[in-house]
Amino acid sequence: MNMKFVALRAGVSSATVSRVINGSPLVKPETAEHVRRIIAGLNFIPNPLATTLKYGRSRTYGLIIPDITNPFYPEFLRDFEEILVGMDHEVLLANVRSSPEALVHSIRRMLLRQVDGVVLMASEFDTKVVEPLLARKVPLVTIDRRRAGIGTSDVSIDFEDGFAQAVAHLFQLGHRRIAFVGGSEGLRTSRVRLEAFQQGLARSGLTLYPELLHAGNYRVDGGEAAIHALLQTSDPPTAVMTANDLTAFGVMRGLHRAGVTVPHSMSVVGADDVLLSDILQPPLTTIHVSRREMAAACVEALEYTKEHLDGRGRHIRIGTLLLVRETTARPRDRHL
Repeated sequence: MNMKFVALRAGVSSATVSRVINGSPLVKPETAEHVRRIIAGLNFIPNPLATTLKYGRSRTYGLIIPDITNPFYPEFLRDFEEILVGMDHEVLLANVRSSPEALVHSIRRMLLRQVDGVVLMASEFDTKVVEPLLARKVPLVTIDRRRAGIGTSDVSIDFEDGFAQAVAHLFQLGHRRIAFVGGSEGLRTSRVRLEAFQQGLARSGLTLYPELLHAGNYRVDGGEAAIHALLQTSDPPTAVMTANDLTAFGVMRGLHRAGVTVPHSMSVVGADDVLLSDILQPPLTTIHVSRREMAAACVEALEYTKEHLDGRGRHIRIGTLLLVRETTARPRDRHL
């Protein structure tokens, strides 16, 4: 079955069927409705590749994520896809597992599929990798690169404010020795979150203790290893802040195995607010990042960049909010 057959059954031209499929306003509403009924009755599905070749657009956006096992990314995908489906667009997903080779392969696949734009959520990459996208004028949106360029836009998260809220909350509870378990060393996102923590301490007038800073890996095992080391120090912290919720889960697991209760003996704060953070017992105090707002910002940036390919893209900043749950409390008397 092809478009000519649909046109014959509907009593219209193939061009009219094509316009209806592509949402053209040139077709009368009653004619468009008639054609859509015929299409539905025949269960006709247009060939997306043929549409791409003919009109030069695929109505598909690429999404490249670094680690699908981190629940933050599937939750973002859910909202991103929902918004695009409402626009009659699709998502082409690539999980690169933080591998440079996989990133190169994914970008090639995006180009072969002639996507209308790409959201690249890996914050650390060689800029040469994305040159094929820019050379073919494919709109690019990055996350937390904190700068826009010709044909590229960026969406960043205001962790400075979120971490400041979290440190202030712990300070008001009476905590003075606050540890931080960060992300993987060398990553831009890790530096951003560490600097946000340091700025939060400064804003609350608190001392930064170098021995209380530990690198993690954004995973549960990294959080558990870090808290094990922190508990061995001569003067352990009374609270631990982490670069993301998975790290916080690891910290809590390590504390549980060491017989340290949360929050009565140690307070814990995460970042991202993944769905599991409210299910865990006790529910995690964390810095909320709206995946819905972030997804909407990415779509807005893609659409803007597509219309301004020869000019500088946009930089959109997403706000954060501390959600106080049940993993923070007043510290024991030794540091008050």
